[in-house]
Amino acid sequence: MNTIVAIFLFLLQVFFLLARRIRSSKRVPPGSLGFPVIGQSLGLLRAMKANTAEKWLDERVQKYGPISKLSLFGKPTVFIYGQAANKFLFTSDGSVLTSKQPQSLKMILGDRCLLEMNDEDHKRVRDALVLPLMKTLTFDIICSLLFGLERGARRDQVVRYFQQMIEGMWSIPINLPFTRFNRSIKASKDVQKMLKQLISEKRHEFDNNLASSHQDLITCLLSIRGENKQELMSENEIIHNVMLIMVAGYATSSVLITFMVRLLAKNPNIHAAVLKEQEEIAQSKSPGESLTWEDLGNMKYTWRVAMETMRMFPPIFGGFRQTVKDIEYGGYLIPKGWQIFLVTAKTHMNSSIFQEPEKFDPARFENTASLPPYNFVPFGGGARICPGYKFAKIETLVTIHYLVTHFTWKLCCTDDFFSRDPTPVPTQGLPIQIIPRKPL
Repeated sequence: MNTIVAIFLFLLQVFFLLARRIRSSKRVPPGSLGFPVIGQSLGLLRAMKANTAEKWLDERVQKYGPISKLSLFGKPTVFIYGQAANKFLFTSDGSVLTSKQPQSLKMILGDRCLLEMNDEDHKRVRDALVLPLMKTLTFDIICSLLFGLERGARRDQVVRYFQQMIEGMWSIPINLPFTRFNRSIKASKDVQKMLKQLISEKRHEFDNNLASSHQDLITCLLSIRGENKQELMSENEIIHNVMLIMVAGYATSSVLITFMVRLLAKNPNIHAAVLKEQEEIAQSKSPGESLTWEDLGNMKYTWRVAMETMRMFPPIFGGFRQTVKDIEYGGYLIPKGWQIFLVTAKTHMNSSIFQEPEKFDPARFENTASLPPYNFVPFGGGARICPGYKFAKIETLVTIHYLVTHFTWKLCCTDDFFSRDPTPVPTQGLPIQIIPRKPL
């Protein structure tokens, strides 16, 4: 009798456990996780390469609805999009979502960069980065600003390693010799080794009063001290965040400027309006006089062109977060430890938000206050807004100023196709014929 009771109780427990799993699984968003590790990663990467990622996601939405599960870069993931999704990700605190990136990105950029930090650590490092960056960044190339490296073999080596490093940031984290991920990991280690050596040199120079605290970004970060004159940021935090800024400056601003050059060549009226604005600023300057903050503030139309470019061709396709606990979203359960994949650009081409979204029209940004919040988010939002967005704005406006006032250009190919790897890249590199303008 006791044996029968024990078996009955055991079976009863199994029944309740199975019932709980069935109930839970019904609440998890629809979709498939696919093959272990690989999941749908190859499908997404192929679609991005072919510039059909939006179509790939639209097909998921038609099949599963606006919330669905899949597996990307080795982790169970939930895909969400829209204004509510943007707001949810950008306003949720560290008790709900943590800023964990895919394993491939984390292993390449490091686990002490801003993308991986939360709450107090995020605020401490973010505050340390933004202020010295804004004080010390001039309008020189990014290697000079970050490292104080001028042209030469050493800088060429940094650039070569860096280009290899970013190729595998969105990749399946399989660390085998023939994989892109493996090549990126090796390049990341080489970059970190070079940065560690640079930091040692900069620390020696600063401690011996041989360098100003505002000489370059690394020296700035080394000069920030807390109590007992201890360095505020650890060496790993400096290395990982310098690498993050390298990626942000190299991969995002360059994309924005490239597509602005293309769009200005294809839209003569818009080019003429940008040129008129920039010539008025140039004519107000003495020969050799540098641009000022006031000049940048007067480039309102040029920045509207930049915003419209980012709306149509966002440098960053999407981003990731990770759940800290089981959470409810849109009537579904997203289990603890799952990734959330947010494609912010999905709202950029939504005709209910932006009329005629396929049309290039900078006028839609004449009154940005009228735009519903969390619909245009090229730099993120809330506390997680990109700390380098002001630098990107400066870099873009200054580059366009000198480009349009000194040169004219025309496209050398009619191919409009571009791929994402993971940022947008014109298939032929956007060849142009460039012609010097006569001095004003």
